[in-house]
Amino acid sequence: MAAALVGGCLGFLWFNSYPAQVFMGDTGSLPIGAMLGYFAIVSRQELVLPIVAGVFVAEAGSSYLQIFWFKRTKKRLFPIAPIHHIWQMRRYPEPKIVTRFWVVSALLALSGVALLKLR
Repeated sequence: MAAALVGGCLGFLWFNSYPAQVFMGDTGSLPIGAMLGYFAIVSRQELVLPIVAGVFVAEAGSSYLQIFWFKRTKKRLFPIAPIHHIWQMRRYPEPKIVTRFWVVSALLALSGVALLKLR
């Protein structure tokens, strides 16, 4: 299953290089997230998953915090959520935003692998 997931993601990324030709949406991203959660549970590494999936957690967390904060105070915590839209509003080019998210994801993945060795 993991090899099929990796192969599918690599195929998607091949055709999703800038400018994107294929868009995934919720139909693809939700099963990928479910499989990542499944792999974490099966390998008994549930506590490492939020670190490895730090970009996903930050994206979802920023949306959740924005909704929570707005319901409480009627003011926005961020100019816009999820957080990658903030850089789009500041006129950063899309390839630069994506590349930086890739770098952060790679660093988080390496830190997750390092945590596996510590355990």
